[in-house]
Amino acid sequence: MYDVLGAIHEVHQELGPGLNEICYQEGLSIQLAEDNIPFVRELSFHPMYHGQMMKAEYRLDFLCKDQVVVECKAVAEIVANHRAQLFNYMRLLNKPCGILVNFSPKYMTIERYLYDSVNHNVLTIDGRIIK
Repeated sequence: MYDVLGAIHEVHQELGPGLNEICYQEGLSIQLAEDNIPFVRELSFHPMYHGQMMKAEYRLDFLCKDQVVVECKAVAEIVANHRAQLFNYMRLLNKPCGILVNFSPKYMTIERYLYDSVNHNVLTIDGRIIK
C-alpha cells in the first residue's frame, strides 16, 4: 500500500490543488505505470445476489496490485457518501485495503481503511471498526 501512497503524493505534488478529478486520475495512471505498480483503471463490476450476477454495474477508479481499491475525489471535503462508496467497493470485491484520496484541497487528504472479510467490517488503520 505504501508504494501506492507514494504515487498519490507524487501526483499531488506535481499537479497541485484545484484541478478536476479526471486530471488527477490520469496523472495517477501515469505515475503508477512509471512506478511499475500493477493497476486497473475504471474497473467495472456487477455485484452478486444469491450467486447470480446483478445487472447493476459499479466502476471504481483504481484497483492496484489486485488488493488496493483507490477512490479519487476532487471536492471541498470528503463526506460520508464518499466513504460509503469506498467501503461498498471493498466489501463487494472482497478487497483488503482501501484508499480514499481528495486531491483538491491545498493539503491533500488521504484516508486508509482495511476490510475484514471474516467479520464483514471496515476498519481504520489503527483497528477501529467503521462499519
